[in-house]
Amino acid sequence: MDFKKCNRCGSFYLSDGDVCPKCNTKDTFELSTFKKYIEKHGTDFSINEISQKLGIQVSNLNRYLGYKELSEYAKDFMPSKKNL
Repeated sequence: MDFKKCNRCGSFYLSDGDVCPKCNTKDTFELSTFKKYIEKHGTDFSINEISQKLGIQVSNLNRYLGYKELSEYAKDFMPSKKNL
């Protein structure tokens, strides 16, 4: 285990995950919500639009795109005209 800083709340904790144990449930729920949204609607909307629709912070959506299970979609959210 490593001493880490939570990507959600900024607290320090001992664990192997990206977020502290207090934030883990919400993080897992939001990741699942984002994954289901992309599977249903694709990547036609920008990260900012999806953030507004789902109520999930852009920083968390970008972090989720770095996860192996969603990495195939990351290229679809690269800066382009649709994101401007």
